[in-house]
Amino acid sequence: MKRTTIAYFIFVLVMGFSPLEAEEESTLFIAFAMTKAQEASSIPTDSGIYLRSEKDNSWHRIGPVIQSMNSLAVDPSAPATIFMACGNGIVRSKDGGETWRMVTGWRESDFLKIAIDPENGDNIYGTSVWGFHLSRDGGESWTSANKGLNEKYCRTIIVDHRNQRRLVLGTGDGIYESRNGGESWTRVRSSPESAILRMDRSLNNPDLWIAGSEGEGVYLSANDGKSWRPVAETLSEANVYGVSLHPENENRMAAGGWSEGLWVSNDGGDSWEDRSSGLPSQNVTAVVFDENHPDRLWVSTFEEGTYYTDDDGKTWKDGDLYGAYVFDLDFVTSAKE
Repeated sequence: MKRTTIAYFIFVLVMGFSPLEAEEESTLFIAFAMTKAQEASSIPTDSGIYLRSEKDNSWHRIGPVIQSMNSLAVDPSAPATIFMACGNGIVRSKDGGETWRMVTGWRESDFLKIAIDPENGDNIYGTSVWGFHLSRDGGESWTSANKGLNEKYCRTIIVDHRNQRRLVLGTGDGIYESRNGGESWTRVRSSPESAILRMDRSLNNPDLWIAGSEGEGVYLSANDGKSWRPVAETLSEANVYGVSLHPENENRMAAGGWSEGLWVSNDGGDSWEDRSSGLPSQNVTAVVFDENHPDRLWVSTFEEGTYYTDDDGKTWKDGDLYGAYVFDLDFVTSAKE
């Protein structure tokens, strides 16, 4: 499975960038609310979802101004179709971000993450505070699908690109798996028993997964999510909001959490080192390795800015967004054979 850029579609349609400049790059996005010293306002106009431009190393807003913008997803089979997970539902653009429409009803709200079947864009999956939701018609209609779930709170989801009927879901009491496209769920017994705050899957080795949990630290799976084991003993009781696997080197990984700062492992999770020195806060809310610059690692700290390192955390550079509470920091790409 080869991953290619959607920057052409988003940047050209939304920002007017040259397609040749972005053709080989994935696009970093960030979803945040500007919470530090926020002035009284019904809509935080300096918050939302932004894309990172490789051309000028700056952030550019995409999408409508809606309070509580939590994540972004792009249909790999139709990259001009973009979805955003919001506090009041899901919004969709079918023209690369020129126009937007709310596609959920009053019964669906507080969405946190969206995943799309890479082979069939009709299958859309959304996680929310109120449970798991799916669409079989490209987002036109939505159905709750919580059969087998003990906790409806769902924060993160990944579609298995090797078997699109298989979904892996992070819930309020651990990791669940579906083998029928989200119609029903089975709990993975060896996963944490608390809320799963973030999951990532290796691009280099699809059998390798990592998860961050609430109060139980970091877990790894080396057998494609079938079983999980705790790692990073120092973080064993931490709330780990950010985890990421290096896109090329499966031995490199990172994790960050509340009051714990940023930790990295270069030996497949056997040992971990604190790389928080130089960050303005120990409260980390998001972590991701850069798909365009594989040795670059991004970290967001609570209300103290987003930073990146090119030397495994020995030094940090300012990535802007001082004052932000970041909900998601990730890459959007299309996928084709």
